[in-house]
Amino acid sequence: MTKNVLFACNMNSVRSPMAAALLRLNTKDGVKVDSAGIYEGGLDPFVEIVMNELGVAMHGHEPKTLDDVDLTSFDVVIALTPEAAVEARKKLPRASIEFWDIENPSEERGGRDAIVASYKRVRDTLKAKIARRFSSDTEKS
Repeated sequence: MTKNVLFACNMNSVRSPMAAALLRLNTKDGVKVDSAGIYEGGLDPFVEIVMNELGVAMHGHEPKTLDDVDLTSFDVVIALTPEAAVEARKKLPRASIEFWDIENPSEERGGRDAIVASYKRVRDTLKAKIARRFSSDTEKS
């Protein structure tokens, strides 16, 4: 059973906070879930839009960097970008790191509807991956 999970991406503004919030929705008490980035960013407003659709408020998210957290306190670090995987490997054994290649929805070009659809795709991809990866860990006690 995984007790402590860190999601890591580049700016801690889109993918990693979304993933952490999704895992927190269904984890047992006592499971520590956090997120960090290589660089500190601010929460992307489109993240708030698509997470609010699931009833998940993101207003309490405090962006932080990998240097702001004790990586050794996590059972697994899930890197959501190649850059985050490289940085995590500098500090942790490879066995402690998983890599999920998650698209960057902020690269979407087009109108608001196309951008929101891109963020929803990422949210839904993360939700499915989390359900598969943590299926035995996600039943609330």
